[in-house]
Amino acid sequence: MEKIPYVRVGTSYYKLVKAPTIAGHFNEILVHWNMETIKQDHGKDHLSKIPKYDGFTCIPSHINFKQEYLGFYNIYSPLGKGPKEGDISLSLKFVKHIFGKHYELGLDYLQLLYLKPIQVLPILCLVSKERSTGKSTFLKWLKEIFENNLTYLTNDSFSSQFNADWANKLLICIDAVLFNKEELTERIKYLSTTNINKLEAKGKDKREVEFFGKFILCSNNEDNFIKIDANETRFWVIKIPTVDKEQTNFLENLIKEIPAFMHFLSNRKLSSRHLTRMWFTAHQIKTQALVKLVQNNRNRVEKELASILMSVLEKFDIETVDLCPMDALLALNKTRVKTDLTQLRKLLKTDWKLNNQENSNKYQKFVIWTDGDMTLVDAKGRYFTVEKDFLTKNFDETMTES
Repeated sequence: MEKIPYVRVGTSYYKLVKAPTIAGHFNEILVHWNMETIKQDHGKDHLSKIPKYDGFTCIPSHINFKQEYLGFYNIYSPLGKGPKEGDISLSLKFVKHIFGKHYELGLDYLQLLYLKPIQVLPILCLVSKERSTGKSTFLKWLKEIFENNLTYLTNDSFSSQFNADWANKLLICIDAVLFNKEELTERIKYLSTTNINKLEAKGKDKREVEFFGKFILCSNNEDNFIKIDANETRFWVIKIPTVDKEQTNFLENLIKEIPAFMHFLSNRKLSSRHLTRMWFTAHQIKTQALVKLVQNNRNRVEKELASILMSVLEKFDIETVDLCPMDALLALNKTRVKTDLTQLRKLLKTDWKLNNQENSNKYQKFVIWTDGDMTLVDAKGRYFTVEKDFLTKNFDETMTES
């Protein structure tokens, strides 16, 4: 029986067409089709054979995909490949290369994408200054697995108000990302955890849609491709090592294993439990690459103060240092870093989450002389206490990965 490539949704007709890609594949998309054209091509009796739906919906599923839900046409794309038992040695080797120490969690991430597409997941960030690491190959591989449910964006297209081309996708991948505006960071953070988004297309009114998209960011800028703070739990930042030896047919061989990899994901037992809204805990996905990114996002005042305090700790061989905001201000003035007491109080209380003494007590105040020498003198005040361990974890780039 011939498959009818047309559908009527509401009062409009559409044709399901296969748009070819450079890679030799195609994306199935619905395009508006004129009723008179259908009559001309197939005769007027053909209209009665066209399936009719009340509207569009988007319900993701890779195992038990349904084209219709309660009279609504499902615009989520069914996968062209199905699970089939076979060899996956190359696929597992590639996942190990991408996720490194987080190999099992990486398999969990891919398994959740495949089996639980509506599950909220962390924003996966793949970074490396070096070329030939496999970041782009990873995105191309995912594109082959999830097909039309994955889309590529640029920085500009993500910042655009129009999002109709990606609001219903499972994976939204942004290569060579550089979010130097805070509103872009806030936008992606919000979208990574919400289940509702406003879909907006040119010339059409905004409408509310269910959102289940997951973001994957790739960047050659390890230090500051996005602005995040130390308390951020939504980013899974992984530094990708270079490939030992490039293989010309590597992606093609990966693609051949996709049905077997799907079979593996369908039958594998998850190594992690559902503990947070993003499945993984912040501790599970914490990496040295994330720590480095946070360190480089701290402002100059914070970095300089941390450096001064570390110098005090090392000079006097102590584990904690006491200071009042005025002590910090006088010390920073010596380094010509401009700040004020209001900013320093906020830094110590809000950013560093320290509590000062309730009453004015005696403490050892550090003083930096004109020649750079330091000394400790007796003083009195409602001081804060900073521990060496805190500075090491948050500001020392030589810290080993946790």
